[in-house]
Amino acid sequence: MKCLYCGCVDSKVIDSRSADDMTIRRRRECCGCGRRFTTYETIETTPVLVIKNDGSRQQLEADKIKKGIVKACEKRPVTAEAIDRLTERIVKEIYNSMEAEVSSKTIGEMVMAGLKDLDEVAYVRYASVYRSFKDISTFMEELQKLLENK
Repeated sequence: MKCLYCGCVDSKVIDSRSADDMTIRRRRECCGCGRRFTTYETIETTPVLVIKNDGSRQQLEADKIKKGIVKACEKRPVTAEAIDRLTERIVKEIYNSMEAEVSSKTIGEMVMAGLKDLDEVAYVRYASVYRSFKDISTFMEELQKLLENK
């Protein structure tokens, strides 16, 4: 690591700590001038592209997944922590698949599966938007499936 004070390329690590799940904070001392500085080491991830229904592609954004889950869980007894865990689980599953591209349909199905376990009302809300329920009979069919699985 190059010293930002003198430009020397030799430094020694004095302390390493975890900053968060994906970042390590390192305290370094320059072997040339003796001054100390901090560096952060993060895991490099390859971007995953989401294939939208219209065929366009955009980079995966965990915030978009979380916003959909939050909207479905509005006014429901679901904690912010549970929403964060579900979002994190879905994003990890997508990255662990080692695929460069994932369809928005696949992500929607993953969210629905997670919401089904988390809160049934939130699941039905999400499903009604995701599956574009046209009328009450389609809505009732989904509720019937839910009741049969209980």
